[in-house]
Amino acid sequence: MSAQTVAFHTLGCKLNFSETSALSRMLEQEGFAKKEFDDVADVYVINTCSVTDNADKECRQLVRRIQRRAPESFVVITGCYAQLKPQEIASIPGVDLVLGAGEKFNIAQHIRQLAKGDPARICSCDIGEVSGFHSSYSINDRTRTFLKVQDGCDYNCSFCTIPLARGKSRSDSIANVVKQAEELAVAGAKEIVLTGINLGDFGKGPDGAGAPVSIQYREENFFQLVQALEKVEGISRYRISSIEPNLLTNEIVEFVANSDKFMPHFHIPLQSGSNKILGSMRRRYKRELYADRVRLIKTLMPHCAIGADVIVGFPGETEEDFQDTFNFLHELDVSYLHVFTYSERANTHALDIKPVVPVSVRQARNKQLRNLSYMKMQYFTQQHQGQTRKVLFEHQEKQGMMEGYTDNYIRITAPVKAEWVNAIVDWKI
Repeated sequence: MSAQTVAFHTLGCKLNFSETSALSRMLEQEGFAKKEFDDVADVYVINTCSVTDNADKECRQLVRRIQRRAPESFVVITGCYAQLKPQEIASIPGVDLVLGAGEKFNIAQHIRQLAKGDPARICSCDIGEVSGFHSSYSINDRTRTFLKVQDGCDYNCSFCTIPLARGKSRSDSIANVVKQAEELAVAGAKEIVLTGINLGDFGKGPDGAGAPVSIQYREENFFQLVQALEKVEGISRYRISSIEPNLLTNEIVEFVANSDKFMPHFHIPLQSGSNKILGSMRRRYKRELYADRVRLIKTLMPHCAIGADVIVGFPGETEEDFQDTFNFLHELDVSYLHVFTYSERANTHALDIKPVVPVSVRQARNKQLRNLSYMKMQYFTQQHQGQTRKVLFEHQEKQGMMEGYTDNYIRITAPVKAEWVNAIVDWKI
């Protein structure tokens, strides 16, 4: 079977976007023509997420949409959900191929073997056998390029299925990341967002895509990576997508504070402001360490944006625990929150923790924190009113307006000017 056209849809994180982009380039090199997801294509590839229940439901809805639009087309599902629940996905009417973590980068050969009418094929392996690192980045999709430098996670947080979906922590070499940054500079990228599952854990092997994770470790770390990237010519801006508070060292913060290229913007997962809940979650820090990180960043960079991930409604979270979290965040000098409502995930330790928080209570707590996040971002933006900061404007335009972000992640909207696309402009806020 030789399909001519392929369309992609990505659910989930920045890492998924970078991988979808890499898969798209691979298939284009194999002779496929890329189409928009809402067009009719011969093959549809959905790159899934498993972090929330909603991602699972969204995957099913997308398959149904494809079935209505193009019933003769092939549907390929890959990503975290595909690794965790391949049988469940294969049973969705219309799905032809399920590719697990170890097989998604062999997508071209799998697609060529498909025949319509055959039962759904599952190409997956035990996650413990997934050891290679496949570098990927997004280019042309957006002005900011997401560059994957690390994959997998060795942590065992009690709410999380990511280690089951992506395997052990492993990363690219500094030499290869620098080479890719240089290629992206030539391609016209102005900003690179460094992405990974546990970015601060950068440096763990293997050397060579097929090497077992347990051997051939490189002696490299994330601090060395950012130092090397600073020297790449042609890239104006870097962002660190997300880094665990216990892995965000003083030397990294100090380096960013003195850097010309690393933006004053950190995203640091918190998950809870209650030490009791942090313990139940099996997080590797207490809230005091988190507050210390924020204090150091704001001392060195008062203008720095800091985002935090928070989960509400975790099993055992009492009203008092939630108030602990709310008050902690209220007083903390962070700029915005990504709020997640806890949802049960199969094969996680959190399923054994009682009592379960009612869904309506989880949703009410989510709303409170989202309101707090809105107020914090408003306050952060107001602090910078009248200042002139550098804005990178993006390709997308809506109703004659374009958007961009300041160095410290304040979103700016302006009337479209073609010469501003992918340009860094001095902007008075």
